[in-house]
Amino acid sequence: MKMSRIPQPSPRPTVKTTLVPPSRSRAPSPSKPAASASSPRVRTKSVPKSPSKAIRRPPPVGNEPPVPKPILSIKEAVALKRAEARKAVSTSSSRVGLGNSAGFGDFENLEDADPVVAKKNEEETPELGRWSVKETIERARSTGAINLSSRSLPCIPSALFDIHLGVTPDPLKSVASEPPISSPTDASSSSRRTGQREGPAWFEAQDLHVLKVWNNDIVEIQHEISLFGSLKTVDLHQNKIVLLPDTFADLTALTTLDLSHNSLAALPSNIFALPNLTVMNLSHNALSELSFGARFSKSSSQKARNDTFSSGGFFGPVITRASSPLPRLSVLDVSHNKLTASTIDHANLPPLITKADFAANPLALGDSNSTSVFIRALSHLDLLKELRCETADIGDDAFPSDLSTSKTHCFPRLQILDMGETRATMEGLQSALSGLKQDITYDFTTEQPPEGTLRVSVGKKVVREAWEIEAERRVKSRVSKSVADAERTGGSSKTDVGQNNADVVKEAWEIEAEQGLLTEGGRRRARAAAAMPAADIATPSSLIGHGRPPTPASTSQPLSSTSLTNPQYYHATTQTLTLPPLSAPTKSHARSFSLATPFSSAPSSQGKTDFALPTLTLPLVAISAQPFAQTLKILVLRNRKFDLCISLPTTGEVLLPSLEELVLDGCGFGDQVSVTHQTDTGTTTPPRSNDTLLPLLTRFFPSLRTLDLSYNALTSASLRQDILSSLILADNSNSRKGLRHLRLRGNRIDELDAFQGIADLFKGNRSVPDWKLEELDLRDNEISKLPAELGLLPLDVFLVDGNLFRIPQRKVWEREGTRGLLSWLRGRLE
Repeated sequence: MKMSRIPQPSPRPTVKTTLVPPSRSRAPSPSKPAASASSPRVRTKSVPKSPSKAIRRPPPVGNEPPVPKPILSIKEAVALKRAEARKAVSTSSSRVGLGNSAGFGDFENLEDADPVVAKKNEEETPELGRWSVKETIERARSTGAINLSSRSLPCIPSALFDIHLGVTPDPLKSVASEPPISSPTDASSSSRRTGQREGPAWFEAQDLHVLKVWNNDIVEIQHEISLFGSLKTVDLHQNKIVLLPDTFADLTALTTLDLSHNSLAALPSNIFALPNLTVMNLSHNALSELSFGARFSKSSSQKARNDTFSSGGFFGPVITRASSPLPRLSVLDVSHNKLTASTIDHANLPPLITKADFAANPLALGDSNSTSVFIRALSHLDLLKELRCETADIGDDAFPSDLSTSKTHCFPRLQILDMGETRATMEGLQSALSGLKQDITYDFTTEQPPEGTLRVSVGKKVVREAWEIEAERRVKSRVSKSVADAERTGGSSKTDVGQNNADVVKEAWEIEAEQGLLTEGGRRRARAAAAMPAADIATPSSLIGHGRPPTPASTSQPLSSTSLTNPQYYHATTQTLTLPPLSAPTKSHARSFSLATPFSSAPSSQGKTDFALPTLTLPLVAISAQPFAQTLKILVLRNRKFDLCISLPTTGEVLLPSLEELVLDGCGFGDQVSVTHQTDTGTTTPPRSNDTLLPLLTRFFPSLRTLDLSYNALTSASLRQDILSSLILADNSNSRKGLRHLRLRGNRIDELDAFQGIADLFKGNRSVPDWKLEELDLRDNEISKLPAELGLLPLDVFLVDGNLFRIPQRKVWEREGTRGLLSWLRGRLE
């Protein structure tokens, strides 16, 4: 039996859809029944239904899976809250605009008009952008640090003990009921975390070591605080704490404790037995005594029995107390309290205190004689550097005249003594501190005083800048020296300070002012005056107008021998000679006129220099004639572009035998350099010749260890293998020590074939005895390929940024540095 290909009408029920308009349908709608069974061709020619016009049947509601809500980030949650708030405001305003049948204006009912209720609702609104108290406590389980500051908490939340320790603390008398610690967002976040593990895993949890609950309304602290035995930092300042529990001193791991700006009147006796406490801030309280040794005054047997004990049970924490008062305390701040010198146990002061602040305390109240005993006890602290008693009740009687003259040491390391706005006077302190080893100054600045200097503040504090004090000191020293010179010579005592003070090192502008070189006209006249004597000597009067002007070498060389020894250029301590930069000569206008000869006018790059200095880039003749030439170690010639020339004497091969560092940064040297050979008389024979730069430096500076040729015009043609080998490698026959630092940044080097040849020396050899190079700087050149053989070079610093090559990529040396780059190059060889 053959099956008919003609589709038979199906008995489907009629389904109406609203997705497709009837006017746009080009085929008979499937929702209409067939006219007759004798016209099957109509159905065979029907156009297939498009997906957009297909009948969509809604799935059964009972089997629909729940749509999971996306997890929102903090920014998304904040934006959602703000959108809901704006929507609520717009809804209320629209209601007001449409009118209110109740007739209460902007309020829907009388409850909204009550300001107390409105204020209460505003306070209950959760603050956006900050976790709730409960969320903060839960997150601290994985971080070990919690910050509950500025939340108006009446006490430390009990949930902190419950969540971290599983302990419910005893209720406090000052807190009837704790405020809720969760917010409406916690419920939504907990619903989003359905199916996830609550809190960190046991291996991720950390003990609480930082607790910050400052700027709240805390009056009491639960005694269960001692169960947090790992606490190292506790910050409870700006609260209303009246009394601390005795168990607070069981936090033996504490290193930093801040209880300032509270209402404490007494402290637990065991708090001075904390073994690891280094910073204690008890300022702005109502303390009336500091009994450092009260806990240690008991019998030795009882003290030994209480030094180490368990707080409870076999698994309870073991509490180990110190055997002396606060053995590691370094900073003590008890300012703005009610302490007197007699109530401070100065016989048991912590021995390692470096900063002590007793400001704004009535120290002399009651027994005024106790202040001297108190100050004397402080003077015996070996590490004390800062002692502040500003606005305290203390006078000159606290500083006896024999304080520093006694046999025992007195303030051996004290640097700051602040007695501002007290009854102490400068005369009394001067007599009391006259025997100290430190240099005493009474000028107060914001900077830390140098070692060996004691800065004392007396009376009203006037803070001055360091430059003001230095200027005043220099004026006083100059006046005292001028007076001494005038008395010695028998002249008047009112002589000029600048004329009689020959030992004072003058600034550059002072020298220029004395020579009249502060203006362009003065500099022009100085150049002309310097050129005229040389022209008169070299040219007879009968030959005026004939010949050529003198060269720069002949005019500047005789004057330079005395100028280079100026401390402005030569530093004797470091044996460093630094010549000022000289810019290239500018193209002047055709009609410009100057009295000075063009060869001797060498303007500085900044327009200010000594005109007696040589103008050549590397004036070796002038430098080698100086008395320090045999011991000079560092020569800095940076940006000297006026005359690119090297002056060499006619005799002698080794110049500056002790020179270890040569800086020719930014001079514009190329592969070839102009050289003049000069005699002692200053004449030039022949005028100038060209020579290769690197062999010259190799020949004349055998002890060179650092060579800086950055930002010049060197090319790869000057970096031949034989030249680099003689420059870099050590050679005992020529007394060469070998380079350690070679800086060729910012040149025109495009290939490294010479370095590749030197690297072949290390094939099969882990070390080459003559190799000393540690740093090679090739940045900002035109290198197109980095040879793999360079990975054999034992370099500590290898810089190749700013070149043209693309392999290796930048991340190779940015991640692993020089070692990673050399290792990558060695890998290319394999």
